[in-house]
Amino acid sequence: MPAHKDAFSPPQSLLILGGTSGIALATARRLIARRARTVRLAGRPSPELEEAAGQLRALGVDARTVAFDALDPEAHESALGKVFAEGAVDLVLLAFGVLGDQATDERDPVAAAQVARTNYTGAVSAGLVCARALQDQGHGSLVVLSSASGERARRADFIYGSSKAGLDTFAQGLGDALHGTGVHVMVVRPAALRRPGAPARDGGLPTTTPEAVATAIELGLRRRSETVWVPGTLRPLMSALRHLPRALYRRLPIG
Repeated sequence: MPAHKDAFSPPQSLLILGGTSGIALATARRLIARRARTVRLAGRPSPELEEAAGQLRALGVDARTVAFDALDPEAHESALGKVFAEGAVDLVLLAFGVLGDQATDERDPVAAAQVARTNYTGAVSAGLVCARALQDQGHGSLVVLSSASGERARRADFIYGSSKAGLDTFAQGLGDALHGTGVHVMVVRPAALRRPGAPARDGGLPTTTPEAVATAIELGLRRRSETVWVPGTLRPLMSALRHLPRALYRRLPIG
């Protein structure tokens, strides 16, 4: 087995699961500015995915798309294995997921299950495939985009939040399982993204941007952090909310 690489060096090769994610692409651009030279964008084939790869190629890197469907776990090993067969992957960013629509999903169990299958079941399958490949090569980082919404159920998004809570727990356990193997697992818990012109949907809770999350991911990689909150002020706030009595929590204007 290759020697473990414990000291940080900026990743040269990236595999992004969820290749049209704004956070993922902001992270790719930031790492390309450091030293990344190979990027594989995995996702369902679409003009948007091809456009994203084209934008990264314009920055001078080898960027290509990989057909990948979170809802088809039987195909994950084949699809992702081809990427690792091309050469070592320094960083896997698991960035796919769907928000769903809480009001609709509550009335449609099939739609609710689709959110869970995408955000949790698909991520478990893809995460395990990539973790094994990283372990086989003896080094690399797996960055998992979780969400602050997974910390405690909220009336406004408990279906989405529950799927992210499951993903978060899985990723933490996977990090423990891989400890000492040379593979670094980092869970990122961002606040809701701030969207220009869109109404606030988080009841006064902090928000963030793809660029801010990308900055935090790079810093977390340098520090070999296991958990990253974006913004950092979210950590003590969510800790306080997590321990608040339910009767009082229900009265808060946060969802």
